[in-house]
Amino acid sequence: MITMSKTYHIKFSNRVLLVPLFAVLSIWIVYWMELLLGINLNRFGIYPRIISGIKGIILAPFIHGSVQHLYNNTIPLAVLTSFLFFFYSHKATRVLIWGLLMSGTLTWLIGRPSYHIGASGVIYMLVSFLFFKGIFTKHFRLIALSLIIVFIYGSMVWYIFPIKEGISWEGHLSGFLTGLFLAFIIKVKLPAEKKYEWEKEGYNEEEDAFLKHFDEEGNFIGDNEVKINYHYRKEDID
Repeated sequence: MITMSKTYHIKFSNRVLLVPLFAVLSIWIVYWMELLLGINLNRFGIYPRIISGIKGIILAPFIHGSVQHLYNNTIPLAVLTSFLFFFYSHKATRVLIWGLLMSGTLTWLIGRPSYHIGASGVIYMLVSFLFFKGIFTKHFRLIALSLIIVFIYGSMVWYIFPIKEGISWEGHLSGFLTGLFLAFIIKVKLPAEKKYEWEKEGYNEEEDAFLKHFDEEGNFIGDNEVKINYHYRKEDID
């Protein structure tokens, strides 16, 4: 279904920092421009089932209604994007692009007749993808990531329901469903597990420098007497 035989080594790359930095700077710069120019860009958000509202599928994640709204999305966006590009570097760009387009499109289809703005849909997509993909792969490192996601962002699940006025629960729900869908269909490589010398093919126990000191029953071979050599320097006496 989603597991591949190929593996890869998890390693740090510049994208782990640069992509989150770019995402955070983008949403803050857009909001700063609104304040500086005294304009309101909400009309560029997603307006469901209206042709002119389709542009919001791409633009809405960069638009926020208040500093509080912006702040609430900044840290999760940075953290989750970093997780995505660190643990799934080979598929991260695809997940991010498809997640943005699909969650926005679904919001356009099911949302209330109002402007839907903010990066929350993308954030819910990332939470959902990172959680379910780790569970689906059954790899211990990725499952550990899933547990971290639940621990930090598990309470967010309540906001996929209409429990608070003024919040686009449709955008949250769209992001959550999109992340689940992408976790199910996108195939990923599994992180390579570290192998010790004795686990590798062609390993010869007889040539192991350490094992040569033990017999077949695990007893130490050699002189039982412990020898300690002291080294000292004789100082010149005037």
